[in-house]
Parts: sequence; C-alpha cells; structure tokens
Amino acid sequence: MNTSMGLGHVLGFLGAVLEIALIDLLLSGDNALVIALACRGLPRDVWRQVVWLGTAAGVVLRIALTTLAALILNTPFLKLVGAALLMAIGVKLSAPHASLAAEPASQRRGLWSALATILIADTVMSADNVLAVAAASHGSYLLLSFGLLLSVPILIFGSRLVSHALDRYPPLIPAGGALLGWVAGDLAASDPAAKAWLDAQSIPFAAAAPRVAAACVLVVGLWMRPGKGRSIP
Repeated sequence: MNTSMGLGHVLGFLGAVLEIALIDLLLSGDNALVIALACRGLPRDVWRQVVWLGTAAGVVLRIALTTLAALILNTPFLKLVGAALLMAIGVKLSAPHASLAAEPASQRRGLWSALATILIADTVMSADNVLAVAAASHGSYLLLSFGLLLSVPILIFGSRLVSHALDRYPPLIPAGGALLGWVAGDLAASDPAAKAWLDAQSIPFAAAAPRVAAACVLVVGLWMRPGKGRSIP
C-alpha cells in the first residue's frame, strides 16, 4: 500500500514537472521573439549581454509577478494599457534596425534600449505565463522554482534560434511584429473592463480582437519601413 502511494506521489510529481515544462515551452515563445527582435542590429557580444541581462531580469520579474498575477489579471483597464504598449512595441520592433557595430556609444544606447523593450514586453506578457505555472505547481515551491528556472534556457536558446531565423528570412520580421499584435489583441479582449461589454455584443468582437490588432501592427509596421516616408526613433 505504501509502495503504491509512493509511486503515485512520484508519478504525480513527474506529471506536474512535464506539465510545467510544456507550459514554459508553449508560453515562452513570444518572449523569445521579443528578445530576438529587440536585439536586431546589435553586435554579437552586445547581443549576448542583452540576452543574459534580459533573461535574468525576466526571472526576477516572474518571481515578483507570482505574488501579483491574480491582482494584475483582475484589475480593470490594466490589460488594455498593457495591450496598447505591446502593440507599440510590435510596431517598433518591426522597423529596420541600423547596425551599431562601429559605434560604442550607440552600442550602449542600443543595449539599454533593447533591455528596456524586453522588460516592458516581458512584464505585459508574463502574468498569464506565471499564473499558469503557479497553477501547475499546486502550491509546491520546488515545482514553482523549477518552472521559473526552466524558462531561462528556453528564453536564451529560443531567442537565439529565432534571431538566426530572422537574419536568414527577413520577411519573418513583420510577421513577428504581427504575432505580438495578436497577443496584444487577445490580452485586451480578456481585460475585465472589456470582457463584459464584448461578451454582451452579438458580433464576436472578442474573437476578432487578436486578428484586428495583428493586422494593425503589420500595416503600421510596413508603413514605417524605408520608402514610406516614416521612421521610428
């Protein structure tokens, strides 16, 4: 009897570990995309600094958000503000980035600009991730810590893979910005202040919000590319 209970406990623990690993893999992709987009145009050594600093700050941020996730997700208008910020970031990251390889001062500005962009986007996108990992950990600090630590290699290697893909296939850059717009639209539609109104409408605005936001980011991002008469600072 004790053996079967012990085996059940181990299997339950391993199942929770697998669940957290899958959550991290599924929900960290957009964060890795932000890192890859924000680091475009930076020399490789500066790129590495931003990735490590951004990932370390992101883990600290996730720890802080663990205690605040429920409050953040239930506060009216907060998600709407976050969605607007994320759409602006999507447009900014879709714009061309100049190379900063030969300008140390520009490298420093690029490093801090990329880091700030990563942290803002990570703050907006991580509340749902943290809440999902916290729910899967079932109150276990060991599992919760595992989930937070697992996000580190996923973000580092994920952003590297995405960065290589963006360098090799530039058309993916506006597509990445549009994906951030999709995430922003989905975030806005789940805001408590908007959800009740959206659910009361006969037209499925909630389902359309991610598509509309993605299209807006894509169109504005393409409009601001060279030859369109606009640029992003």
